[in-house]
Amino acid sequence: MPDPLYATSDTHGTAATAASPEAGAAPQPRRSRACIEAARHVVLRRLAPALKHDMVVNLQAVSMMAEMLNARLEKGAGNNANLQANIAKLNRLARDAVATCLRVSSWIDPGEDDTVTLHTGVQECVQLMAGGLNFRGFLLVNEVPPTEFEVCRGAVRTLLAGSLIALADAVPSGGELQIRSQTSAQQAVLTLSFVPSSDDEQKPPLDPSAPRIDWNEMQALAAAEEVELFRTATQVTIRLPRAVPSSPLRMAPM
Repeated sequence: MPDPLYATSDTHGTAATAASPEAGAAPQPRRSRACIEAARHVVLRRLAPALKHDMVVNLQAVSMMAEMLNARLEKGAGNNANLQANIAKLNRLARDAVATCLRVSSWIDPGEDDTVTLHTGVQECVQLMAGGLNFRGFLLVNEVPPTEFEVCRGAVRTLLAGSLIALADAVPSGGELQIRSQTSAQQAVLTLSFVPSSDDEQKPPLDPSAPRIDWNEMQALAAAEEVELFRTATQVTIRLPRAVPSSPLRMAPM
């Protein structure tokens, strides 16, 4: 069965693995709502283990702290000063857990008109995905410099994460996944490049139950976000427009 990163149906023509922005546009995406939602759903399913981990870590810390305090109270150990200090620490851990849960939920339901600087948006993806990709034999390298250029947070998250997953699925071995950028007045270009490791070691097999990225669906999602998406065998290019606030609250002068 052909890899969905490279294969397209006959109605869209034959995919060229060496296609690039300079060589011409990618095949016409299917722009139905079903394709767009399917792309978002698959990306979230692939990110689910990392999202669960981020959500649970702080909650586990709260649980462990509460059990420790309960044990001390049952034994009658400690004084009021220590108890107050531990309660204050528990409160801080609980606040951190709430903040983390809110950050995780924003991946599922992005806020309206939510924008982020390009560097920060890329770094959010890198922090979430680095551990899982490392387990599969990939080193994720963020070479995007700090910039004031703002993009839609939901768009950069989903399209960057989906493109990284698709690229990692398609290449035969582990190595580096490098993320670079260029910006102009109204557009930012992210370039994702795969550089194989020197030992060319085979990467661990993908879990058979893991859903695969369908590139036609990714292009449909990109079109809905007014983003251009191109790919070759070892590279993906994402062209993101500058985010322009549209809600009254974002447009109002400070």
